[in-house]
Parts: sequence; C-alpha cells; structure tokens
Amino acid sequence: MACGLPPLLHALLSSPPRPLLPSRPPSLLVPRTLPLVTRARGPRVARHLSPAPPRALPDIAAAAAGLRDAVTGAFQASPPTWSSAATTNLAIFVAGTPLLLSGLSASGIAAAYVLGTLTWRAFGAQGFLLVAAYFVVGTAVTKLKIKQKEALGVAEKKGGRRGPGSVIGSSAAGCVCALLSVYNVGGGAFAELWTLGFVASFCTKLSDTVSSEIGKAYGRTTYLVTTFKVVPRGTEGAVSVEGTLAGIVASTFLAGIGYILGQVNLPQGVLCVLASQIANFGESLIGATLQDKEGFEWLNNDVVNVVNISAGAVLAALMQQLLVSWRS
Repeated sequence: MACGLPPLLHALLSSPPRPLLPSRPPSLLVPRTLPLVTRARGPRVARHLSPAPPRALPDIAAAAAGLRDAVTGAFQASPPTWSSAATTNLAIFVAGTPLLLSGLSASGIAAAYVLGTLTWRAFGAQGFLLVAAYFVVGTAVTKLKIKQKEALGVAEKKGGRRGPGSVIGSSAAGCVCALLSVYNVGGGAFAELWTLGFVASFCTKLSDTVSSEIGKAYGRTTYLVTTFKVVPRGTEGAVSVEGTLAGIVASTFLAGIGYILGQVNLPQGVLCVLASQIANFGESLIGATLQDKEGFEWLNNDVVNVVNISAGAVLAALMQQLLVSWRS
C-alpha cells in the first residue's frame, strides 16, 4: 500500500518529525531574576535616643508667694486705691463664700462686692469691718425662727437670702457717702461728715432689720404705730416692745464698732443711735400710711429702705453741725 502512495506524500510520512520550536538548553528555561546584592554588615550597634528635655512646670510655690505678696500689698495700701480695694475685697469674698451664700443670692453677692470695693476704697479696712459686722448680725437675726416666720408668711423670701435690690436698698446712702469721701467733695471740712453719714446709715439699717426680725420672732404684741391698734406680726408700720428694744441695742452695738474702729467719736456715736431711731420711726409711719396703698404701689420695701437709711445719714450729719455750732 505504501508503494501506491504518491512519492511526495511517502517522503513526508517517512521523514522523522521536527519540533515546533527550537530546543533550548535547560539552563535557559529558568525564569530570570535580578541578582541579589548583599551588603556587608558590621556589628549591630544599639542606638540610644536622647530623651526630649522635660517641659518646664510652673513654679507653684513662686506663684503662690507672688499672689500672697499682691494680696498683702493690697491690704496694706494706704490710702487704698481702686485696684487694692478690688483685690482685697475679692480675697475676702473668696474666703468668706460660705457665709455670703448663707445670707445672699448670687446676684446679691455681686452687688455686695461692688459695695465692699467702694467701702474699702473710701474708708479702708475700718469701713469694711463695719459693713461686715452689719451683715453678720443682720443675717443672723433674719435666720432666727425662720420656720415659724415662714409659717406665718412674714419671713424673708428664699430662706432669708437677700438679693441685689435688698443690698442696694440697704447701702445706697452709705455708697453715696463713700463716693463723696473718695472724691473729697467739700474738702477736709466735710470729710468727717461723710464718714459720720456712712456709719449712721448702717446703724439705721441694722436697727431696722433687727427690730423687724426680733419683733416677728419674739414680739408678743405688735401695735400699728399710727393708732396703737393691735395688729398681726409682720404688718407694715407695726412695732413691738421687744423689737424696738432690740433695734436700739443693735444700733448702739454698731455705733460702738464704729467708735472702736476710730470712725466716729463718742458724741457722734450717740448721734448715730439717735438718728437711727428717729429714721426708723419715720419708716414705720410711711409703712402704716402709704406703703401697699393705692397709688403707692411703687413704694416697696427696697424704696422705703433707701428713704430710711438716707434719713438716718442726713439727720446724723445735721445734728453734728448743730452740735458744732452750739459749741462754738
């Protein structure tokens, strides 16, 4: 059968097969890789990083010493300046925060800070101590039998904690006297009168507060000052024997503090007590005849307090002038 094939086909079938691709040596079939370059390494040396320098901490001891020196310098400044008065007052208020919170609201404390700064600027530590004594005694008598007063509806609001209106109403006349003293209005001839008016205004207010609070707490019988008719405790314009006597004692006490601190002499202290009682009687008349009456709704306790303490300050100054004129 092979002899029957065509010669060309017979030659193709009888020749050995050829590879499709040229054969390569085995070494050329290994995939190519980049030659590895090795570095000669020496002995490993531990690297020590130097720590960052520590941040400088504030010198607390030095700061405390600086603050102490600043406050001490403010206390000792003579005469006081506005900055020394503000610094001293701030230090005292921070130290006395618990006591302040017991008698004043937050806004009341802010108003009291202004009063304290002005007082220290005008009258120094002596004037400040006088106001502090007024505040401590006034707060103490306000807290007396507070539950009983609340049950009767005659207690101060907010548990006896007074707000800015009460602070301003109690100190307006004293602040005016302090400003007149700071700016030396009238010169040296009037300087003594401004101090006297300042002391008399707080004697008047303390006497009013103590007489009112003691009368509401312990007064057996309260009388309307215009008719002496028996009225309930806490009635505007009402007075009691217990409250009146306590008010006189309180005024005498604060005038004595002013005398000890060198703000008033003995005759002036007596004038402060006398002026305070006259002014308080006038306040009771206003309360009985005008306060809470139609057309006088604006005449609230704060306004009456301003009238009362202003009258006490003016009366003391006038009586002092009359006394000087009589002696001369």
